[in-house]
Amino acid sequence: MRGGSIHHTMSDHSPGYSLSIRLRYPDRPGYLGKLTSRIGEADGLIGAIDVVDTRDGKITRDFTVSASNVAHGEQIVEVLRAMPDVEVVHVSDRVFLMHIGGKLEVKPRIPIKTRDDLSMAYTPGVARVCQAIHEDEEKVFSLTIKRNMVAVVTDGSAVLGLGNLGPKGALPVMEGKAILFKEFAGVDAFPICLDTQDTEKIIETCRVIAPVFGGINLEDISAPRCVEIEERLERELDIPVFHDDQHGTAIVVLAALTNALKVVEKSFESIRVVINGAGAAGAAIAKLLLAVGVQQLVVCDSQGAIHGGRSDLNPLKQWLAEHTNPENLRGNLSDVIRGSDVFIGVSVKDALTPDDVQQMRPGAIVFALANPDPEIRPRLAAPYARVIATGRSDYPNQINNVLCFPGLFRGLLDVRAREVNLAMKIAAAQAIAETIPENDLLPDYIVPSVFDRRVAAAVAEAVARTAIESGAARRTTVPGLVPA
Repeated sequence: MRGGSIHHTMSDHSPGYSLSIRLRYPDRPGYLGKLTSRIGEADGLIGAIDVVDTRDGKITRDFTVSASNVAHGEQIVEVLRAMPDVEVVHVSDRVFLMHIGGKLEVKPRIPIKTRDDLSMAYTPGVARVCQAIHEDEEKVFSLTIKRNMVAVVTDGSAVLGLGNLGPKGALPVMEGKAILFKEFAGVDAFPICLDTQDTEKIIETCRVIAPVFGGINLEDISAPRCVEIEERLERELDIPVFHDDQHGTAIVVLAALTNALKVVEKSFESIRVVINGAGAAGAAIAKLLLAVGVQQLVVCDSQGAIHGGRSDLNPLKQWLAEHTNPENLRGNLSDVIRGSDVFIGVSVKDALTPDDVQQMRPGAIVFALANPDPEIRPRLAAPYARVIATGRSDYPNQINNVLCFPGLFRGLLDVRAREVNLAMKIAAAQAIAETIPENDLLPDYIVPSVFDRRVAAAVAEAVARTAIESGAARRTTVPGLVPA
């Protein structure tokens, strides 16, 4: 719907639980209808039906069916197996089919078809290029892959919402990240999955591989180690280091909140914000909101509000205790959310109740970002919240980091930036928010689609310009970048 509160009536079916079911059954009128009805009765969502073969009075078709989870998919298949005269020939998980052989490959940018090609690309010609870089190391950016290459680095200790899966279990996610870099911003990226969770070894590994890369994207490293790793690498390397789980999330949240506040006609300075989740993402969101003028901000963890009187705080939470919660509020989430304007959840499912939302101020904004199950289902929050966002693609207002990191690194690489500073993060958020004209903003349209190709270009330009203005760029002129 457009305008007013969001009334979500969609099911939880997802292509992430999509099956290709090959069925062979009698080629008789009405039988296809029986099959589709049975799939529908099992709450399966049919995406496509394709004929494979017809012979001996039987027809073979492939049914593409989306389920809500793995168990649901298995139930749909069992329902079909129970039908008389129906043979389930094969069941394929479409997600696994997509991953066979991996999702990446390396291709040369130049052909090697003649002896001349070989002599220039390799020996003896390449020797002169090596010598030129040795004499002027800045030439490595223009003469090698460094100019457009990002390392996607993980130790596999915090993979999605799955936990510590290790480096091999993390690899499919890092491959996917690399695809998004290329697809949305033309950035080459390569997964680096480290077989260690020792902070010092991770830092040292990133340091010694840095010559190949123009930037490092840290990913799925557990808190609070991820904070120390990023801070140390920022000090020790001369290329930008960006932990996307922290700052990518914070940037997109800031963009969404910027537009949500326009919808409800409130300002950063006037709102009271509660963040549930005091890990790396929650802390990064808090820091960014403080930087843009939010004054009343409380962060909760599993023990309730973080305040200066608690003795159980790690260094990250101690920082939050010192810089947030100016009224020294205490209690659990339900206690401190009363009278707040904004809830931002980066925690666990069902952490927020409808009664909690009802206790918020009129025009409440609820960002329930836990994945795959949000802190509150949008349909439960809808009667009391004006604007609702989640991290899921099957609800309106998806807070997705892909709105940020491809364009951000595109801008960083274009100006050969040395770092990612606060000004660049704010500029990236503003660029995302401004992709939607103010007159087009609605309660269920505060962030652009992840497939809006304008976003990466806008973020890249904003980040590049800000890098130049803040002195973080090696290049002060970039083709196509219009001076401010």
